[in-house]
Amino acid sequence: MVNKRTKIKKTQKPLNNEAESTHCGAIVGSNDDLLTEILCQLPFTSVLRFKSVSKHWQLLLGHQRFTLLYDNVSVSHGLFLRDLYIPFDVENPTPPPFSSLNFYPDCSGIKIVQSCNGLLLCCSNRGKEHTRKYYVFNPTTKQFAIIPSIIGGLSASRTIRFMGLVFHRADCVHYKVVCICNVKRYENTFQIQVYSSDTGNWRILQESLYASDFTSFSYEVNYGVYWNGAVHWIPYGCNLVYFKLDVEKLQTMLLPKRPSWSGGERQHYFREFGSHQDLVEIEDEMEEMPSWSDGARQHYFGESGGHLHLVEDASNGNPLHLNVYEMLSDYSGWVVKYQVELDDLPTSYPYTVYESHGLSEYQFRVIDVVRGEEEESIFMVARTRDKIIKYNVPNKSFNLLFELPSLCQRYSCNDFHHYTQFLSSF
Repeated sequence: MVNKRTKIKKTQKPLNNEAESTHCGAIVGSNDDLLTEILCQLPFTSVLRFKSVSKHWQLLLGHQRFTLLYDNVSVSHGLFLRDLYIPFDVENPTPPPFSSLNFYPDCSGIKIVQSCNGLLLCCSNRGKEHTRKYYVFNPTTKQFAIIPSIIGGLSASRTIRFMGLVFHRADCVHYKVVCICNVKRYENTFQIQVYSSDTGNWRILQESLYASDFTSFSYEVNYGVYWNGAVHWIPYGCNLVYFKLDVEKLQTMLLPKRPSWSGGERQHYFREFGSHQDLVEIEDEMEEMPSWSDGARQHYFGESGGHLHLVEDASNGNPLHLNVYEMLSDYSGWVVKYQVELDDLPTSYPYTVYESHGLSEYQFRVIDVVRGEEEESIFMVARTRDKIIKYNVPNKSFNLLFELPSLCQRYSCNDFHHYTQFLSSF
């Protein structure tokens, strides 16, 4: 019997939307260059979450090629006040990277000493200097490392005057820790030791320091500012001192000429931020800071976005008017970058003003100067006794970032440290 049924030619069915999406996803997933370009546009939280998608994605997102592309722009997202996180963007805040500094079981607790381009230098919170442990911690990835004791053991650890972190994703990819301590206890001769994460060892530099030249090291120095391949300090009674890591030499740079002031002492704050350094002089009675030996007052000093800044009062004698100087990269001098007038601060936040002997005094402190990629993105962060305030420099507007709890109001400005998200491993 002959089969007379018509033969039907088999044809491939067109892909439905779901199948087509799967096909496109497979193409993207198999192309690392295209996948890297897409993932670089995602926020940190998504990148960290996507590491668990597959082993391939985990390796891709942890590879140096991806992290260098992703971490190319250093942007500060907020401040740490000890364990408390204060985001700069109140409308779209970045989530806190941690709830407490418990990454290592230190029986004395852990506190932040300094922040440097995404990494934190931490140490034991309680106890004497020679019993403290030091750590380097990445709050974004939760990676940490324990820093070994300096050369000289317990006797040398008792004389530590400064411990500071050095790190930059371009010019110092292997972080370093700089330590200044006495050569002999109770003597004013000091040595510099440098720890490198590349070698895992401390090294003592050959040249000794003397207190007659660098008097700030006669006392414990809280922190330094890393910028332009050097650690910078403000010593008491001298010009600015900086330690250039490539030549391993201490050098000095002059401060701008200051106007002569009449009246009471003014108090100031020194800190580091991002990749510029900022020095700001403003009046405050929340904590005492020493003045310069020539009668000038100390300043806020810090780094942001690759520039070194010095901020001090304008020459008109108004404590609400500030000049923001920028240091040229060859250290040849300071130029006035911004002129800031905070005349509306007492109106917006009346509790920053109080009367003393018939005069108006201002209780506020600049704790950060933040420069972004664009010139119009610069803002300053100030602290009153119970508030953290953001001041946008181009449009002269104020925003309340945070109401300080009563417990935090007694904290020093040295307890504030900026937070920069950083994905790379060290």
